[in-house]
Amino acid sequence: MLVATAAYSSPGDLLKALNSRQIQYSIFLSLFTCSVTALLSLLLAVPSGYLLARGNFRGKSIVEAALDIPIVLPPMVIGLCLLIFFQTAVGHFIEKGIPFTYTVYGVVLAQLVIGAAFAIRTMRGTFDHLSSRPEDVAMTLGCSRGKAVCLVTLPAAWRGMLAAASVAWARSLGEFGPILVFAGATRMKTEVLPTTVWLELSVGNLEAAVAVSMLMVAFAMVVLVAVRWAGEKI
Repeated sequence: MLVATAAYSSPGDLLKALNSRQIQYSIFLSLFTCSVTALLSLLLAVPSGYLLARGNFRGKSIVEAALDIPIVLPPMVIGLCLLIFFQTAVGHFIEKGIPFTYTVYGVVLAQLVIGAAFAIRTMRGTFDHLSSRPEDVAMTLGCSRGKAVCLVTLPAAWRGMLAAASVAWARSLGEFGPILVFAGATRMKTEVLPTTVWLELSVGNLEAAVAVSMLMVAFAMVVLVAVRWAGEKI
């Protein structure tokens, strides 16, 4: 499929698409929001993954199921749930401080809901595969739980953290449904690469849509190759 898509789009079509101010804006906004989302996802995933892997508390299975809901729900439904939530009293209160609906903040939030779910699952698997013995030894030598985690466990989990951030970034790059419903697809405002493909297709500009699609594939490949290269070098 990738070969067929690449063969359909010529280098001239790609350059023409890249020269468009709207597409240049969507590229910048996608790279920016995906990077912010990856960082926020990692900040949520590390403590959540550790708690799920090492903790034993009542209702743990319910918490695990709730955190996995964004993975199994249709993306459009997630966008609709976000939209409805911000119509409630709590949502209105939050928007008095930070406006999310149909804004760039909304793009990040829509990406974060799904990206964080994948990052948490990745970190949960990472901590499951790490032995707790080094951490326990550090605690017997006088370290607190938090200090032992920071000095022993997290350095050992760096590969998982890199993978979690990368998965969140790549997943955010291709997010469409929640962004369209919750943040919209306004040109030069909330337009990201997936919504650019949809907008170009809606006006019959298939060449530009294909060119942007191949650009997204290239971004995703760069991330995956960089992660593998870093894992081999470090």
